[in-house]
Amino acid sequence: MGAPGNAVNPQTIAQCEKLIRPHIRRTPVVEVDGGEFDLPGHSLTLKLELLQHSGSFKARGAFANLLSREVPEAGVVAASGGNHGAAVAYAAMKLGKPAKIFVPGVSSPAKIARIRDYGADLVIEGDRYADALAASEIWAQQTGAMPVPAFDQHETILGQATVGLELAEQAPDIDTLLVPVGGGGLLAGIAAWYAGRIKVIGVEPIASPTLSKALEAGHPVDAEAGGLAADSLAPRRVGERVFPIVQKYARQTVLVSDDAIAEAQATLWRALRIVAEPGGAAAFSAILSGRYRPQAGERVAVVVSGGNTAAVNFDLTR
Repeated sequence: MGAPGNAVNPQTIAQCEKLIRPHIRRTPVVEVDGGEFDLPGHSLTLKLELLQHSGSFKARGAFANLLSREVPEAGVVAASGGNHGAAVAYAAMKLGKPAKIFVPGVSSPAKIARIRDYGADLVIEGDRYADALAASEIWAQQTGAMPVPAFDQHETILGQATVGLELAEQAPDIDTLLVPVGGGGLLAGIAAWYAGRIKVIGVEPIASPTLSKALEAGHPVDAEAGGLAADSLAPRRVGERVFPIVQKYARQTVLVSDDAIAEAQATLWRALRIVAEPGGAAAFSAILSGRYRPQAGERVAVVVSGGNTAAVNFDLTR
């Protein structure tokens, strides 16, 4: 996968896809009538990455790292709001590697439980992702474990980019794709795959505008990190490797409120019986709230990126 300068482009993405294909799911798409969501005349295509192993698209980047980098005897270490940690824990379990995962206190109980279920050594550190990241870096220095960055790593971006490769095969006629943004690895990878062939738009919470702030400044800068989706879309800043790709191929961003995200979660469940976590529903909320308004005839797709939530509880005592 080593093009000059560690390029992320359709060729290297296709190479990565072949490497990780035996270990990941080809997640389905569903086409829905926009009229169900007050968008008459529009067809919406949802890419259901919440059905990926470990409950989110993050499994792609995790396997890309563990399969293409040399994992030391000490295993791997990752910092995560939850989804990346679950993905690294899952990939490590499947490949027989030790894993230590640091998460902040803001991580949801559903994600913490999933990480532990996969057999990783889990540590809750601090209140925000940055705290967990600092602790993971110290652990890597002390033990020699291989860090697996959540978004700002060549292999991570390549792995997440395979979402775009799949979607291009499943829905070749879309004009626009809405993608949720935290650190930006998913957006950068998908944007690199399409390379300007369609409009790729980043959607991020108003409470965590990392990409919007970076685009305003012309480089990654610290931003607020909070809100309903803080356990998946609230790093301190967008990635340094991520930013040039996004700046080139996906300059448009949409900001959505916590209320809009919560309404999108409820609507996905009510209309489609899709259980999305807040970060997973963020891109759909841009459509539902009117923050992104498609033009007449515009064919729009949305990535529903994760489903690690306890929003629906089943009574297992019956």
